[in-house]
Amino acid sequence: MSNLRFALLCAAALCLGSSSVYGEDLLSAYEQAYRTDPALAEARAQLQATLQDKPAARAALLPHLGLGASVGYNTGSFSGFAGLNLSKAYLSDSYSVTLTQSVFDGQSYVALRQADSRVQAQMAALLYTEQQLALRVATAYFKVLEAQSQERIAERQRRLLESIYKQTEAALKVGTGDIIAVREAGARLDAAQSDLIRARNAVSVAKRGLERLTHAPVGELEDLRPFTAEGPQPDNMDAWVQAAIHDQPLMHEAEAQLHTAQEEVQYQQRARWPKVDLQGIAQHVHGNPFPGFNQNQAGVSLNLSMPIYEGGSISSGVQKAEALSVAQVDHVGSVRDRVRLDTQTAFLNLKDSVAQLSSAKATVASAKISLEGTRKGYEVGTRSIIDLLQTATDYIRAEQDYNVALYNQVLARVQLKAAAGQLDLADLRAVNGLLRGSADSTDTQEGAHGTAAADRKSATMGG
Repeated sequence: MSNLRFALLCAAALCLGSSSVYGEDLLSAYEQAYRTDPALAEARAQLQATLQDKPAARAALLPHLGLGASVGYNTGSFSGFAGLNLSKAYLSDSYSVTLTQSVFDGQSYVALRQADSRVQAQMAALLYTEQQLALRVATAYFKVLEAQSQERIAERQRRLLESIYKQTEAALKVGTGDIIAVREAGARLDAAQSDLIRARNAVSVAKRGLERLTHAPVGELEDLRPFTAEGPQPDNMDAWVQAAIHDQPLMHEAEAQLHTAQEEVQYQQRARWPKVDLQGIAQHVHGNPFPGFNQNQAGVSLNLSMPIYEGGSISSGVQKAEALSVAQVDHVGSVRDRVRLDTQTAFLNLKDSVAQLSSAKATVASAKISLEGTRKGYEVGTRSIIDLLQTATDYIRAEQDYNVALYNQVLARVQLKAAAGQLDLADLRAVNGLLRGSADSTDTQEGAHGTAAADRKSATMGG
């Protein structure tokens, strides 16, 4: 993903105004975060600062022009010149212009290459920050949706257990029930009410997480529409790993830092090299003990300087640079291992998420049938209250597991792209297209049993 794409996204975001509550979809949340995220602003500022390294390094190879001036009061005694013995106080002033041009400076050429490497590293760091922001916003957005869905499930659980509790109370009143059943159902209902409180708190926590990124209140978020579960494309782990090693900004940053460290070894070694400068000077001096005597001179010189012994500082600098270069080689290897593992993990998680979602869907359907049968069995006396409460609990747990699998499937797509260093605006648009309010919503297949309203309707038994 290029910086240009994110710049275009930022420009589009600025056109939306500065409302205190952002829009309802994923792109709106990202646009708000892009404008206000301090980590991204810091990375941009770091890049602007690093960009100045190149003109600063180039300056050593360009002409340097300087002016000099002085005014002074002097006293002097002079003898032995043409039989004169003279003591005199006088004023003096001088003006000079100096032009210096580097002819040969080995260190300055290396410093210029180092500046390029540092800029490349910082650009990669900025791109990584942009991609991580997109991942963080997507994660926070779907965590809010998941928490809200879990809250709805907790509310249905409370209603379901409340209906069972009322059923046991009614049976007790007509003499077909027992007090133990009523107390057991009451205990489960109390636990469900506690679960509902925790679910509501989880929603608040999830919203705070999204607000931390967008720096704006969270409004009504668009939920997922029915969608088809998708695994990695292509379905080849090695291809994803190779793409990650090639595209991941973390790898680009580490490699650029390695290049800078290797250039530093040359920079320190070239401290032993001679330097050659071409210098021109024009000078005017007025004021001396001899009246009417002025001095005007101009000259050009070729100056050579070369260190012979600097107390061991050059050798120490070279050895330090070599050690840091070796350390950076190991750092690149460490980053490569991290990128490989992250990509492999994200690939497997995405593949697993398809199977998990399909399995969770089937489990919800089975748990629903089991609950219906157990409830009828309890009504005719063939099943106990414990059986009914257990199947009700299993049904709610199946809904909760399905809910987790549902949002994980979508989020796993983003995580794999981020691990491979390929997450861009097109990917966010694709995920945003899975939301019900998206204008890009064209896929109407239920597929892996998305968040269809039919799912929620089927889960309202007993309420």
